[in-house]
Amino acid sequence: MGTPAGMRVLNQRAVLDRLRRDGPATRPQLAKDTGLSKPTVGQALVDLEQHGLVRAIGRTTSGPGRSAMVYEPNPAAGHVLGIDIGRHRIRVAVADLAGSVIARVDERNRCRSAPALVRTVRDLAQRTAADAGLAMSDLVAKVVGTPGVPDPRHRTLHLAPNLPGLERPGLLAELAAELGPDLVVENDANLAAVGERAYGAARHVDAFVCIAVGTGIGMGIVVDGRLFRGARGAAGEIGYLPYGEPSDVDSGGQGRMEAAAAAESVVALAKKHGITSAKSARDVFALAKSGDERALRAVRDEAERLAFVVASVAAVIDPELVVLGGGIGGNTELLQEPLEAAMRRMTPLKPRIVAGQLGDGAVLSGAIAVGLRSARELVFTRRNAVTL
Repeated sequence: MGTPAGMRVLNQRAVLDRLRRDGPATRPQLAKDTGLSKPTVGQALVDLEQHGLVRAIGRTTSGPGRSAMVYEPNPAAGHVLGIDIGRHRIRVAVADLAGSVIARVDERNRCRSAPALVRTVRDLAQRTAADAGLAMSDLVAKVVGTPGVPDPRHRTLHLAPNLPGLERPGLLAELAAELGPDLVVENDANLAAVGERAYGAARHVDAFVCIAVGTGIGMGIVVDGRLFRGARGAAGEIGYLPYGEPSDVDSGGQGRMEAAAAAESVVALAKKHGITSAKSARDVFALAKSGDERALRAVRDEAERLAFVVASVAAVIDPELVVLGGGIGGNTELLQEPLEAAMRRMTPLKPRIVAGQLGDGAVLSGAIAVGLRSARELVFTRRNAVTL
C-alpha cells in the first residue's frame, strides 16, 4: 500500500468513509475531517465521481467567501436485496446504498414444499428487482431471513419446524442457485435484532435482545454491538427453554417454551377462559383491546409465560434492553404491565422492556442493513476505484 496507487486507494476510502459516516460535505470540510490536503481530497473526489461512487448535489449557499460544491455518496452505485421468509408472508425489498427501499413486494406464503418455496422466492425476487428497474445481476448483495439455524456446511436449515420443507437437505444451495452467488442466509430473529439496532428501538444500544413472538418464538442477541450466534448458530433459540412439568405442555415436536407461549398457545389460553370464537392470537388480542375480561385474562397468562422467558434471559445475558416484536410481541400495550408485574415477582433483575418500532418489517430491515455492510465495500472494490 506504500505505492502511489495504493495511497490513492487509501485516500479515496478515507473520503468515501467520511461521507458515508457523517453525510454530505464540501472539499474543505472533507480535508479538515480526514486530515488530507485539499488537493488530495480533490483528486480523490475526481476518482470517486468518475467511478460513480460519489456525486455532486449542489453548492453551499451561506457563509462568507465563494460557494463550494457539496458531495455525497452516490446511492445508485449499487443495490441490495432483502428477503423475509415467514410462515404466513414472504416479503422482498430492493434498497439503494443509502438504505432507501425503492421496490417492495409482500405476499402470502402458500408454499407447502421446499421446491415450491424456492421457486416462489426466486419469482418474487425477480419481480421486485424488475420493479426497481434492475436485473438480478445488478444486485450487489442478497440476504435472506428465515426461521431456523442455517448450516453452511450441509447447506440446510435446522430447528425450523414451522415451515414445511425448510429443513430439506441442500435447500440453501437451491436458493443460491436461483438467487445468485454470495447469498447470505440468516436467522430471522437475528435479522430483526439487527434491524431494530439500525433503524428502530435499539439504536445506539450495545447489549440487548430482540424477542420475536408469533407463530414461533425466537430471539436475536446483540453483545458489544455485534450479533452473538453461539458455537453452532443456535444462540437465541429460546423456544427450546424448558417450561413447566413434562406433562404440562405438549410441545408437538416444538420446543416446550414455544408450545407454551407462541400463537397457538394464546388461542388455547383463550379457550381455557371460555372464549371459543377466537381462531387466532390476533382475534384474542382484538377482544382484549375491546375490553373483554376473558381475553384480558388470557393475555395476562401469556404475559406470565413471556415473563419467564425475559427473566431467564436477563439472568444469563443481563441486557440493557429487551425489544418485543413479532405478531404477539407487537401487542406491548397489553402485555407490558402484566409482564413487568410478573417479572417483579420472579427476579430482582429489571431490563427495560420496549416494543419494537419496525413491526412486521423488522426482519426485512435487518436483511437490508446486513446487505449494505458488504455491498458498500464490494462496490468500492468492484468499481476499481483506483486510477493507475
